[in-house]
Amino acid sequence: MAREVPLERYRNIGIMAHIDAGKTTTTERVLFYTGAIHKMGEVHEGTTTTDWMVQERERGITITSAAITAFWSRNDLRYRVNIIDTPGHVDFTIEVERCLRVLDGAVAVFDGGNGVEPQSETVWRQADKFHVPRICFINKMDRVGADFDMSVNSLREKLNANPIIMQLPLGAEEKHQGVIDLVRMKALVFKDDAQGSKYDVVDIPAEHAEKATAARAKLLEQAAELDDALMNKYLENEGKDITEAELRKAVRAGCLALKVFPVFCGSAYRHKGVQPLLDAVIDYLPSPLDVPAVKGKDLKGNDVERPAKDDAPFSALAFKIMSDQFVDTLTFMRVYSGRLEAGSTVYNVFKGRRQRVGRLVQMRAQKTEDLTECLAGDICALVGFKDVVTGTTLSDADAPVVLESMDFPEPVIDLALEPKSQADLEKLQGALQKLAVEDPSFRVKLDPETGQTIISGMGELALDIKVDRLRREFKVEARVGKPQVSYRETVNATASQSHTHDQPIAGKAAWGQVTLKVSPSGQGKGNVFVDHVKTLPKEALELIDKGIQEALTSGVVAGYPIVDVKTELTAAPWSDASTPIAYKIAAMMAFKEALKNAQPVLLEPVMKTEVVTPEEFMGDVIGDLNGRRGKITAMTPKDKVQTIDCEMPLSTMFGYATDLRSKTQGRASYTMQFGYYGPAPEETIKRLRGY
Repeated sequence: MAREVPLERYRNIGIMAHIDAGKTTTTERVLFYTGAIHKMGEVHEGTTTTDWMVQERERGITITSAAITAFWSRNDLRYRVNIIDTPGHVDFTIEVERCLRVLDGAVAVFDGGNGVEPQSETVWRQADKFHVPRICFINKMDRVGADFDMSVNSLREKLNANPIIMQLPLGAEEKHQGVIDLVRMKALVFKDDAQGSKYDVVDIPAEHAEKATAARAKLLEQAAELDDALMNKYLENEGKDITEAELRKAVRAGCLALKVFPVFCGSAYRHKGVQPLLDAVIDYLPSPLDVPAVKGKDLKGNDVERPAKDDAPFSALAFKIMSDQFVDTLTFMRVYSGRLEAGSTVYNVFKGRRQRVGRLVQMRAQKTEDLTECLAGDICALVGFKDVVTGTTLSDADAPVVLESMDFPEPVIDLALEPKSQADLEKLQGALQKLAVEDPSFRVKLDPETGQTIISGMGELALDIKVDRLRREFKVEARVGKPQVSYRETVNATASQSHTHDQPIAGKAAWGQVTLKVSPSGQGKGNVFVDHVKTLPKEALELIDKGIQEALTSGVVAGYPIVDVKTELTAAPWSDASTPIAYKIAAMMAFKEALKNAQPVLLEPVMKTEVVTPEEFMGDVIGDLNGRRGKITAMTPKDKVQTIDCEMPLSTMFGYATDLRSKTQGRASYTMQFGYYGPAPEETIKRLRGY
């Protein structure tokens, strides 16, 4: 079956930003202007296409990423744009992470009154991690306090980015009419009575001419630095004979190389600047052919590449699992190479077996459209596909490949659940299993002492949403405990310990001796096991490693999981009396004893927090932060408002939103995101031990 749109005219993009910067509104306008929807929804009315969950519409936030396909014409050519609207709230950062992993480009949306905000920095770093080219959209230029220059400067200062300004706002705040296109040197004036569908291209008004001329000169200078041929032209004639096509080509090359980030502006809510933004997606963001071929390994561990071609062996990455109560489980995947037909079979690398593909669908937010096949570059979904987790590679059985998987952060907050009845217990277990498959940062375990089910996540809001979904979607009633901090333990010193196991196991003699050396591996380096003996039978070595892994689940300070510890096997004599299982027990005991002598320490999650408050409440806010063991790192004044950056122990931040509102007459706000694990004070250790 022939392609409807050539691969070079595909754009797989994400919309990303801080919460309330206008991502979902921008996406809604894009869908309207591309004809994907025929009536624009509004976030505040709960009618948007991509925020389709009940919880999203009630709270006015994006919780889960939504994929949708639209088409846009540029220079009489039709382009296919696969769009993913990602969450802005820090509790759902994992949604952004896994989407950026499979996207080719992104649109970063910024609030024109605030510039770069905390979560803007987080998603920007995530995009850096995956080398995703970006264009920037300075939104809300119609709002009071909108400042385009400040917003652009914040890109340089807070993100260390190199913005290249492609547009200027045509007026700001209540005078915002549209944008000034610096490539064409024309003004685009949008008509309020046509929902932004129509705009006039006019000469730049006299009051904006000087600033536009200066900005155009800066644009030419930056573009010339990206292209040698353009630089020669620029030096010969100060750029006066540089064509629009040459300028766009140079900026596109710089954007794809992550050297510059083109900046556009407008007001999505007021229908201004969205069509030029769509043109910019086509002009400056990559197609699947513009990004390097995806890399992976074959089953022998050899490096392989999969080029974005329909006739290459099939390869795809499952980046999101969604339990839909109407159409069974949906497995979202990005197809990197080859083609997959409905009814055919695919190799599940995670399970090591073939699986039949039932229905293939193209997503339109929560709606689906059946497909007969999907091709290289597509983002689509499998219906009812079993035994797949986020990060699973699906490939051609005759040419299996393992693509690089995804890393997910550890949860920082726990919550206890108790079902109200035996019937609820059975439903609870099934529902939690489905939620855990959907969200890799969501964990479920059973507390053996209390019998309670413990759920863990990235924040209070994330767990609140999960509990709400249990009640509404899965009809499970449960008593919910108070949120608890998810502590960790580590060591600050080095210690060695030997242990000999010489007792019968299941009535049979069992002997094993192990010497372990335990030391810090470094913050964020994870737990590491190193074998220095090299002569043990494989089974014994595997059991030693397994024994250490089991011992790592419970520390000696307060029984919390152990992180960032390096364990070295320095001695393990083997004799005729040796039995592998005895080495596992010996390793567990040696590890526990070594841990006690290696200066064990309790770690608590520390959150990077930003508080924005009117100046008159500064004293009360800072006093409260200090009382919560906060460490203030910066204070930035702006228009009688102070922005306080600080590091706060998570354990002191429960209920902070209510306290902050009461201290500031409801005029202050805050955001926080996980920063790092730091040493907990002695009083915390005593409290956890029950002293």
